[in-house]
Amino acid sequence: MELSIIIVNYNTKELLIHCVESIVKHTKGLKYEIVVVDNNSEDKVKSSWFDSTEHITIILNKENKGFGAANNIGLEKADGEYILFLNSDTVIHDNVLDEMVQWLKQNKKVGVVSCALKNSDGTMQGSGGYFPTLSKVFAWMFFLEDIPFLDQLIKPFHPIHGQSFFYNGTKQFEKRREQDWVTGACMLIPKKVLEEVGVFDTDYFMYTEEVDLCYRIKKAGYAIWYLPAWSITHFGGASSTNEFPLLQEYKSMKLFYQKHMPVWQMPVLRLFLKLGAIIRIPLFGILKGKEVAKIYAKAFKVA
Repeated sequence: MELSIIIVNYNTKELLIHCVESIVKHTKGLKYEIVVVDNNSEDKVKSSWFDSTEHITIILNKENKGFGAANNIGLEKADGEYILFLNSDTVIHDNVLDEMVQWLKQNKKVGVVSCALKNSDGTMQGSGGYFPTLSKVFAWMFFLEDIPFLDQLIKPFHPIHGQSFFYNGTKQFEKRREQDWVTGACMLIPKKVLEEVGVFDTDYFMYTEEVDLCYRIKKAGYAIWYLPAWSITHFGGASSTNEFPLLQEYKSMKLFYQKHMPVWQMPVLRLFLKLGAIIRIPLFGILKGKEVAKIYAKAFKVA
C-alpha cells in the first residue's frame, strides 16, 4: 500500500461524503486506502454513505477524543508507506495525491509536505507558518505581523492573521517555500518519519497539535515544505472569531511552551498573550461587536 488517507469526522456528514467521493474520483495510479475515524458524531459514519467502499475502513470512537488522538487511532489501522492526514471539509481536484506522493518519494529529506488550501471561490488560504518563538508571539499579539513587508522579515507564526488589518497576508502562500509547520487539514508524511518521532501528542485536544508534531519532525532533521503547485479546496479555512478555537489556541500555546521551551519563557508568553487580549477587547469590541470583546475577555483569563 502506497498511501493511507486518514480522515477524522465529527458531525460533518455531507462534507465527509463529498471529500471521499472526490478522492475516489480523482486519485489514479496510486494504491491507497481511506481510514475514516468518527469521533462519536450524532450521526455516526456508515458504509452506506459512500458509493464505493472498496478502499474505506471505518472506525467508530465511543467518545470525542480530539483531533490528534483520533488521527492516531486511524494510524494504527494504516498500512500505507505514506500517511495523509486530511480534513473532512476538503475536496480533492485532479490527481493531486499521486503527484504529491511521487514528489515526496524523490525528496527523502522531507518529513512533511502540504499543498495550497483554497476557499470555495478559489481564493488562497493560509497554511501553517513558523514556530511560535517569543518574538513571533509578540508580533502576533501586537499586530506587527500584519504590517506590509514587515511580516516577511518577521516570518510570522501564522501569516493568515495578515488578513486582519492592513492587507491580505495570504499572498505569501502563492509561493513554494520551506517553513516550520503546515496546517493539519492536509499533511502528507512518510510513515517511517512518524515511527521515528512519534505521532500526535494527545495532550492537545484540538489546535497546535500539528505545530507540535512538525516541531519534533524538524528537530529530527527533516524539512517541511509547502507546495502551492498543487491545491485542494478547504471549506473550513475562513478565519474565525468563535470562542472555542480562540480559547483553545491560547491553551494549546501554553501547552506547547510547557513541552518545548525553557521554563523562564512561560511567564513572558503569558504576559504577551494577556496584553494581546487586553488590546483586542476594546478594539474588536468596536470593530466586531460586544460578543467578540467578551471572547477576548475570556482569553485574558485563559492566558
